[in-house]
Amino acid sequence: MQNIHYQQIWQTVQLIPQGQVACYGQIADLAGLPGRARLVGKALGKVPKKGWRGQSVPWFRVINSQGKISFPSGSEYFAKQKQHLQDEQVVVLGSKIKLKDFQWQPDLAEILFSLEF
Repeated sequence: MQNIHYQQIWQTVQLIPQGQVACYGQIADLAGLPGRARLVGKALGKVPKKGWRGQSVPWFRVINSQGKISFPSGSEYFAKQKQHLQDEQVVVLGSKIKLKDFQWQPDLAEILFSLEF
């Protein structure tokens, strides 16, 4: 069952547009898993090396509800996530991203047509 939830999460994360971010809880809600923000983090840690269905999963576009990168500052993954976001023109100050400027606000009708679950 967990693998099905992971696939729902990966598919939802793939919809986040370049240059935008989403919060763990937001992804959980959109994936039909309300209240499962921690599961989103677990699923992103289990993305297959070759991606899902042959496509990469932009894990780095998912941040916490305070608008921060969740990895410890100075860690390898913190640096990777920050660099990926900056490469997409997302402004990261320290570990913080201004959600009002960069948070993904999807059209729910569009999401319903895009998701396969």
